[in-house]
Amino acid sequence: MSGGELPIAMTMGDPAGVGPLIASKAYEVVWARDGRPFYLIAAQGALDHTGASVVPISDPSEARKAFADGLPVLTLPGAALALQPGQPDPTTAPAIVESIRLAVEHTRTGKAAAVVTNPIAKALLYRAGFKHPGHTEYLAELAADGGQKPPQPIMMLVGGGLRVALVTIHRPLASVVGTLTTDLIAETGRIVHAALKRDFGLINPRIGLCGVNPHAGEEGEIGHEEIEIINPAAARLRTEGVHISDARPGDTIFHEARAYENKGGRWDAVIAMYHDQGLIPVKTLDMWGGVNVTLGLPFIRTSPDHGVAYDAAASGKARAESLIAALDLADLMAKARGVS
Repeated sequence: MSGGELPIAMTMGDPAGVGPLIASKAYEVVWARDGRPFYLIAAQGALDHTGASVVPISDPSEARKAFADGLPVLTLPGAALALQPGQPDPTTAPAIVESIRLAVEHTRTGKAAAVVTNPIAKALLYRAGFKHPGHTEYLAELAADGGQKPPQPIMMLVGGGLRVALVTIHRPLASVVGTLTTDLIAETGRIVHAALKRDFGLINPRIGLCGVNPHAGEEGEIGHEEIEIINPAAARLRTEGVHISDARPGDTIFHEARAYENKGGRWDAVIAMYHDQGLIPVKTLDMWGGVNVTLGLPFIRTSPDHGVAYDAAASGKARAESLIAALDLADLMAKARGVS
C-alpha cells in the first residue's frame, strides 16, 4: 500500500442491498492495483453472505496495515444482523445511519481522507423515523458546526466525460420552475466553481449553464425563465470572476462539454436545472461507472451512481464499477486538497 496515506471511510449502506457485496469486490480491485486503502463501517454480520476476507479493526489507523490481508471492517456495536440479501429490514436503520455518522466523524477529525457512501433506501429509513429528506441532507447536517445552518449541498454526477451539477434534485418536474431563483442558481454556480478549483485542480474552470425550456427559451418565445431568472444569475457570477455561460439549450450543451471543435470539451462542468436533464446524459454515456459527488461540504463525499439494487443483492451478481470509480475519485479529490 502507498505509504502514509489516510484511508477512505466507507459506509455499509443498506446491508440488504448491494453495498456489502460491491465493497468486497472493490477491495479485490483496489488491493490488486495498490490503491489507497479503505475500510468499511458495518454492523456485525453485514458481510457474512459476501465471502469476503475480513480483517476486524477497532480504529481507522489500523486500516492501512490490515488492507494487505483483507477488507478492514470497523464493526458497529450491537447484535449481529439477521440478514437476508434483497430483503430490506427497517430494524437495520439505526446501524445504517450510525455508519454514515461515524464515517463523517472520522473524516472531519482527520482519521480518514474522505467518505464514500454505499446506497441507502430512503423509504426504509423513513419507516424507522429518519427525519431527513435524504442521504445528502443528512450529510449536510453532520457538516454543520455548533448549531450553525447546514451548508448547501450540491449534487454533481461525474461520468462519461461529463461533470454535471444540479440546481434542483429530487423534485417533481411540475415544481421545478417555481423553485428556480436567481439567488439559488448563483449560489450553485459559486459552489461548483469553488469545487472545480479545489477538488479537481482547475485554475479557471469553464461552466456551461442549461436553460430549463426547449432551445433555452428561444429568446422568450418558449418561456421567459432564461431571460428573467437564469441569465441574470450568470451575469452576477461573471461579475464575481466565474467563467459561466448564459442559458444554453439542454439538447446540445452536453455535446459541447464533451467535444468542441476537436479541441476537447467547451465546458469543464455543466449545471443542469433539474434531475433528469442532468442525469440522463451521464447515465447514457456511463451507466456503470458514474459517480455521485456532493459539493459544498467541508469533507469529501462520493458515492456510486445507483441505488440499493435489491434484486442484484439477492442474486449475488452485483457490479462494483461505480463504487470503484467513487473510490478513485475520492482519492483524486483528496490529493487535490492536499489530504495525505
